[in-house]
Amino acid sequence: MNHHDMLEIALKATALGSELLESGRPQSVVHKGDRDLVTDVDLRIQRDITDYLATAAPNVGLLGEETAHQIDIAAADYLWVLDPIDGTSNFVHGLPLCAVSVSLLHHGTPVVAVTRAPFLHRTYHAVQGNGAYLNNTTITCNAVTDLADAIISLGDYAVGPDAARRNEHRIALTTALIPRVERIRMFGAATLDLAFIAEGAIDACIIMSNKPWDTAAGTLIAAEAGAHITDADGSPHTHQSAATIATAPGITAQLATLIQTASS
Repeated sequence: MNHHDMLEIALKATALGSELLESGRPQSVVHKGDRDLVTDVDLRIQRDITDYLATAAPNVGLLGEETAHQIDIAAADYLWVLDPIDGTSNFVHGLPLCAVSVSLLHHGTPVVAVTRAPFLHRTYHAVQGNGAYLNNTTITCNAVTDLADAIISLGDYAVGPDAARRNEHRIALTTALIPRVERIRMFGAATLDLAFIAEGAIDACIIMSNKPWDTAAGTLIAAEAGAHITDADGSPHTHQSAATIATAPGITAQLATLIQTASS
């Protein structure tokens, strides 16, 4: 399969989704879980992109955030992974930090990725082994070497079942970071956390979850820009990892030590 041809398909798919995202505020907002929203725009984008991909690449399956059935990611030869709107809560409240994300996985490993943030006028893309791009310009992560000079973003705090227990670790981690880094940020969209690492806008992101529609595209884009991507324990990141940690190489060891200390 030609990955550059698949990139063109992914670019067209995210352009289609972005047009819908920009077209207006949602008319319907439903709670699909504890503080977990889905809108009519999410559903329309997923439907229209799914229809397009089924025509453009009929032999490739698809896993979307709003897909009801589960898919064995590792068993699939090639698989599209779609987040119709990453940052739905941001979108509902009129915040521009939201994106449409499409990635192509080969036996669970991202090989093509596009994240398009229409309100920010940013399109990030990567093909495995070919670098990362923002609006067709090559990007690389920062050369920072000291946590004290680093801006670190955090993924959202947990919601849903057992949120209080899961947030104990997140709060401990936040407390450990406060005196040691330049600034902490929380953007509310994992695809953008990872894209911002890639372009050097931030120096690391700590996402204590690993939902494929949130992280598949972004981890490839960040890695192709030179970032290190690991699980919380420092092991290599895969679709089965519990967390998604992306760092500029110069602070990887320092941040890993801090995360491990906070975990204990």
